[in-house]
Amino acid sequence: MPTDSEVDQVIHRALAAATRAPSVHNSQPWRFARRGRVIEVWLDRDRVLAVVDPHGHEARLSCGAALYTLRLALAVDGFAARVRVRPDGERDDLLAEVELDVRHRPTEQERTLAAAVPRRHTNRRPFLDRAVPERLRVPLARAAAAEGARLVLVDRPELFTPVADLIRRADRVQSGDPAYRAELRSWLAGPGRADGVPASALGRSPTPGGLVALRDFGAPEADFERVPLLAVLTTLGDTPADQVVAGQAMQRVLLTATASGLAVSPLSQPVEVPTTRRALGALVGGMVHTVLRIGYGHVGSPTRRRAVEEVAG
Repeated sequence: MPTDSEVDQVIHRALAAATRAPSVHNSQPWRFARRGRVIEVWLDRDRVLAVVDPHGHEARLSCGAALYTLRLALAVDGFAARVRVRPDGERDDLLAEVELDVRHRPTEQERTLAAAVPRRHTNRRPFLDRAVPERLRVPLARAAAAEGARLVLVDRPELFTPVADLIRRADRVQSGDPAYRAELRSWLAGPGRADGVPASALGRSPTPGGLVALRDFGAPEADFERVPLLAVLTTLGDTPADQVVAGQAMQRVLLTATASGLAVSPLSQPVEVPTTRRALGALVGGMVHTVLRIGYGHVGSPTRRRAVEEVAG
C-alpha cells in the first residue's frame, strides 16, 4: 500500500506530464484540482482564445489531451485510474475526474507512449518528401479508435484535393481578419514566457501556391513537401464530452506518431471557420476536431510549459 507521500509524488509527476499536452498557440487552457486521490481537470476560461475558439472547442480538445497524458503517466507509475468525463462540461467547466484506483502493471505500449511525452512537439518546418509507410499509418488509426474517435487518412487524390482546398480557404478567411492577426501576434512568446509560441517553434511559412496552408506566424518562407499525409480526426457527436474524448484520441495519435519517428503539425484553420468545418465533416463523415499533417521532419524542440504549481491547486 503506497504511503500518502508516495501518492503525492505520483500525482505531481502525472500533472507535470499532463502539462506537456498540445494546445492551440500553446495557450495551455487547463487547470487541475485535487481532492485526496481524485484529480479534477478544468477548462481555464481565461485561456480560451476569443477569436479562433469562441466556444472553447479547441480548448476542450487540449484538456482532453492533458487528460490522456495524465492517465498514461499514472499507468506507467503503477496505478490504474477511474476516469469520468463529465457530460455537463459546458455549464461548469469541470471536464473530467480521475481517481487513482488499484495498482497496475504498465504495458510495453504504455511505457513507449509515456517516453514520447517529453519529445512530442509541433513541427512547423518542411517535411521530407518521403511517404509514411502503411505499417506506420495503421497504428495511428488504431490509436484514435482505442480512444473512441476515428482518424481518416487522406491518402486518396479524390479526397486530398478537396481537403487541401478547404484548408487553404479557411486560411484565407482568417488571414483577412484583423482580429485574428492581432490574437495570433499576442501569443508570440518572448524570452522568459512559459506559454505562447517562441521564435524557435515558428518553423517556416510555405511559399505561395503550396498545396497546404500552415498558420502564418511571420516566419521566413520555404518550400514544403509536395504531398503531405493529412489525417482528419472525427467523432460521431460534438458535445463537450465528445470534444474531451477527441482530445484524448488526438494525444494518443500524436504520441504514437512521435514514438514511430514521425513529425506532426496540426492544421486547425478549417476547424476554426464554421463553414469549412461543416464542409470537411460532409467530406469525411462525422464531426471534425482537427486536421493533422504527418511526415518525416527534422527534430525540433518542445516549447515551454507553466509549472505544476501554476496550474494545480
